[in-house]
Amino acid sequence: MMFQQTDRMSRRAWGMLLVLCGAIFLEGVDVSMMGVALPSIQAELAMSTGELQWVVSAYVLGYGGFMLMGGRAADLLGRRRMFLFWLAVFLVFSGLGGLAGEGWILILSRLVKGIAAAFLTPAGLSIITTSFPEGRLRNKALLVYAGTAAAGFSLGLVVGGLLTTISWRWVFFAPVLLTAAILAAAVALVPRDEPSDRPAQGFDFAGAISVTGSVLLLVLAVERAAHVGWAQTLLLLAAGLALLAAFVAVERRSRSPLVRLGVFRSGTLVRANLGAILFSGSFFAFQFIAVLYLQQLRGWSPLETGLALLAIGIAPRAAP
Repeated sequence: MMFQQTDRMSRRAWGMLLVLCGAIFLEGVDVSMMGVALPSIQAELAMSTGELQWVVSAYVLGYGGFMLMGGRAADLLGRRRMFLFWLAVFLVFSGLGGLAGEGWILILSRLVKGIAAAFLTPAGLSIITTSFPEGRLRNKALLVYAGTAAAGFSLGLVVGGLLTTISWRWVFFAPVLLTAAILAAAVALVPRDEPSDRPAQGFDFAGAISVTGSVLLLVLAVERAAHVGWAQTLLLLAAGLALLAAFVAVERRSRSPLVRLGVFRSGTLVRANLGAILFSGSFFAFQFIAVLYLQQLRGWSPLETGLALLAIGIAPRAAP
């Protein structure tokens, strides 16, 4: 369903946009709340620092590994269908994380939530671009959508600090309540998928699995290097590189590749993506280290830590 091109949004258009904004807000809040709660999680579940970093890394790996497939699935299987299904998955595994009694269960829940977010985000963005006509109305909708995502991360730092003061498990239970409300509203407000006349295309499962597995093994090799012998480290590195080579081979032969390798001929695109990778990696690493330092070594409370990290959201806006 495409809304009519007018200067103002209808009530139904605003309702649908608020639902989609609620989902992207949920993702931002979830990531930042969990980050502030890491020391409390480590203490209760008796996780080592190496195991604790997987609570962060599992989400990022699931998100990055399946993002491209998420966009393809939304186009082929239906934007509304993908949005509702993965929102429900996000809800279930948020609850599982809150009930976790062991570290591996928590890590598993974070991995699946990352995969769910990888399907949710492109589905939601695609619903906006196909529901609002190109021009002022779509630009307004995208502006509200992007602003909500940024606000979610900043607010989550403070809310996460408050909830962790009660119990770190509420950092996982609170998104369950929010997700349930968004899911109920989405059923009523997100328009049904229209029949597509696009030719059927396949899913590049092999590509998604190989690239995700490759990154997973490479990260594991770096994390375990200080705890195991050089032989095991080299074996993990070799396995990770082998999967990366397999990914390249799959993409060359696939009729519907996740990544068309020809794009790497563009130097500007390669440099931009390398910059984005370095920024994202350094950001998550900084947040992880800063939270542990402030709470475990400086004795700050979760709320004080969350307030201090608000500077992360302020700094980019202050840049010229």
